[in-house]
Amino acid sequence: MLKKILSFLLINLGAFAVAVNVHFFLSPNDLATGGVSGLSIVLNKVFPDLSLGIIMVMLNIVLFIVGIIFLGFQFGAKTIYASFALSFMVWGLEAVYPIQEPLSEDILIQLIIGQIIAALGMALVFQQGASTGGTDILAMIMNKYFSIDVGKGVLMSDIAIATSSIFLFGPTVGMYAFFGVILNGIVIDYALQQFDHKNEIVIISRESEEVRKFIVDQLGKGATIHTARGAFNYEDKEVITTILGRKDFTRLKRYISGIDNKAFITVHSMNEILGENFKRLA
Repeated sequence: MLKKILSFLLINLGAFAVAVNVHFFLSPNDLATGGVSGLSIVLNKVFPDLSLGIIMVMLNIVLFIVGIIFLGFQFGAKTIYASFALSFMVWGLEAVYPIQEPLSEDILIQLIIGQIIAALGMALVFQQGASTGGTDILAMIMNKYFSIDVGKGVLMSDIAIATSSIFLFGPTVGMYAFFGVILNGIVIDYALQQFDHKNEIVIISRESEEVRKFIVDQLGKGATIHTARGAFNYEDKEVITTILGRKDFTRLKRYISGIDNKAFITVHSMNEILGENFKRLA
C-alpha cells in the first residue's frame, strides 16, 4: 500500500514539474515543443478565448477516444490519470498564478531551464510505469498500422508540432521549439539512466564462495558463476558476474576489500537490462 501511495505522489510530482514548464516557460514564449502541451500552445494562438489548460483537457479526451477506436483499451490507469492531472495542473496554475509576459527576455535560457524541469518530471512519471499520454497515442497508432517504432513516432509527432509553430510564431521561435524537442529527449534519457543506473560487476577472487554468499544472502541479488583459465599459469578460476546498483556495489566493494585485497573486479555501465527481475521484455 505504501508503495502505491509513493508511486501516486511521484506521478503527481512529475506531472507538476511538466506543468510548471508549460505555464512559466513554454506558453509565455509561444514555444510549442511537441506533445499535447505544444499542440495546445499552437491551438491557443488560433483560439485565444480558450485557456491553455482547457485545450489540453479537450485534446486528451479526443486523443484517448481516438486511441480506444484504433487501439482498444491499451492505456493503463496511471497514464490516463497522469495525462489529465497534467492538464488540470496547467489549468490550475493559470487560475492561481496567471502570467502574461515571459520571465526573461532570453528565450534560450528559459527553454533550457524549463525543458530540464519538464524532462526530470517526465522521467519520474515514466519511472512509475506511466506516461503523460497525448502524442504517445498517435505514435502507438503509427506503430500498429505502419510498423513505425513508437519512439520514432513520438519524435515525428513532436517535430511536426514544433514545425507548425513556425507558421504562427515565426522561424526564430519555431527553431527554438525544434531545439526544445531534441533537448527534452536527451535530458529524459539521461535522467532515466540516473534513476535506475545499474552496473555489471565481474569478480575474480580467491574467496569466490564467500563473495557469492554475500551477494545472494546479504544483498539479495542473483549472480552467474563460470570457470575461466588464466593465461599465464593455466590455473582455473571462478568468475562471478552480477548486476548491482550503486549502493549495493559500494557494499560489495567494502566486503571484498576486507576478505581479499587482491581480488580482480571490472565494472561495466549498463544502458538497459531486460528479463528476469529487471525490465520486462514486452
